[in-house]
Amino acid sequence: MFVLYETPAGYAIFKLLDDNKFKEIDNLYLEFETPEKANKIVKLKHFEKFADTTEALSAATAAVEGKLSKPLKKALKKLVVDDVQNELLVADAKLGNAIKDKMSLQCVANTSVQELMRCIRTQSESLLSGLPKKEMTAMSLGLAHSLSRYKLKFSPDKIDTMIVQAQCLLDDLDKELNNYMMRVREWYGWHFPELGKILTDNVAYVKTIKLVGMRENMADTDLSDILMEEVEQKVKEAAEISMGTEISEEDITNIQSLCDEIISITEYRTHLADYLKARMMAMAPNLTVLVGEQVGARLIAHSGSLVNLAKHPASTLQILGAEKALFRALKAKKDTPKYGLIFHAGMVGSASIKNKGRISRSLAAKASLATRVDAFGDDVTMQLGIDHRAKLETRLRMLEEGNNKRLSGVKAKAKLQKFHAVSEVKTFKVATDSTLPSTSSKKLKAEDEAANAPSPKKKKIEEIEPEMGEPSTEKKKKKKKKNKEEGAAEETMMDDSVAAAEEETPTSTKKNKKSKAKKAAAEQDDE
Repeated sequence: MFVLYETPAGYAIFKLLDDNKFKEIDNLYLEFETPEKANKIVKLKHFEKFADTTEALSAATAAVEGKLSKPLKKALKKLVVDDVQNELLVADAKLGNAIKDKMSLQCVANTSVQELMRCIRTQSESLLSGLPKKEMTAMSLGLAHSLSRYKLKFSPDKIDTMIVQAQCLLDDLDKELNNYMMRVREWYGWHFPELGKILTDNVAYVKTIKLVGMRENMADTDLSDILMEEVEQKVKEAAEISMGTEISEEDITNIQSLCDEIISITEYRTHLADYLKARMMAMAPNLTVLVGEQVGARLIAHSGSLVNLAKHPASTLQILGAEKALFRALKAKKDTPKYGLIFHAGMVGSASIKNKGRISRSLAAKASLATRVDAFGDDVTMQLGIDHRAKLETRLRMLEEGNNKRLSGVKAKAKLQKFHAVSEVKTFKVATDSTLPSTSSKKLKAEDEAANAPSPKKKKIEEIEPEMGEPSTEKKKKKKKKNKEEGAAEETMMDDSVAAAEEETPTSTKKNKKSKAKKAAAEQDDE
């Protein structure tokens, strides 16, 4: 059983003298406490030294990628010729598979091998004879530097580093500009406080101070290149009646030097923003079209690289940047946040409050697809991002208008109409109880006929099926005749009762008059 040990100077192949010691990995480090004990367990069989740093770099890069390098292949050929049946202990499983495919040599890579490699590394100076410690240190340092430069040069994510650094620098410049502007406004505000209320733009404020200096010079200075005519007139009028304190020339010189710094930082920030936009359009054009260059750069910076961002699902991308709020909501069992860094995208900002959550979810889904195309696609163009943005704008317009029709063409469900229950309870007609002559029998008859009149639907059914409905129509006619006869009898009875009442009323009035006259005559006789 042989052991392949990689060093900055070359490849070393050791022979394992005692196979039983390899099985007892728990106490294996005790066997490597001294060089004498280590030489009893492993013995150097062959050492393939690198010719120069270039060969060492190529061997190291091949080992990192899991490939078989030329010096290693040369060293293993001798081993295969000498011992065909032996196994080879390798630290890297990928490298072991490559050796097995090319050399037909059985390789072993497990935790026991890792422990054995760790023990050999502790006694490498004594086991590798002819390599001084200083030379080994210099070789390892040179190889480390070369390998780092190689990784940076050929790294597929090297442009991500530039984007991340540019975005972080933009954030730092914004913070510095805010601090400087706050200091200038407070400092110059003692001399001319009214200027800060008139000029809200920071760049115009700083340029005005740089050009004018003292407020007494405001009336004689031409500010047409910086301000509009109306604003310039207001500034000059405010300078004449200003309530600020007087300052010296030295003070105004320091303020103007600070203004120079602000102007230079602002110009550099503009240049850096253009650089970031160009980088984002070259690196992730579809993501830039959807969310903008600054939001896209923040998403890439937060996840580490464009490839890492492409590995995130849409739900993670939606709340990226709001991790504290998410875990706080999960701990308190409350509603989780609906958006993170994606909230600053222009499309989410243009949506109303009730639709921000919906449009952020849709935007995160499209941005996730666009990121994967940008990261893993070949000959990437921005056409996918333009198409997705058009769909999202249509979706936002439909949400704002209140129409929930789907974009896929499926019609929305019909709205359910409210059910109005019709009461079938029959009410009692008070008019039928009345015996007064005012309620004529004709009205009652008309109401009965209207109540008993068949509905138009029933008439249509009767027309469609005339043969089946003949006996029922005859019965109805007979009932109508009976109702008419009964109605006529009731009318005659009512007329007789009314006539009798009319005849009784005059006779009763005559009797009352006679009784009153008799009483009056009797009273006169008594007197």
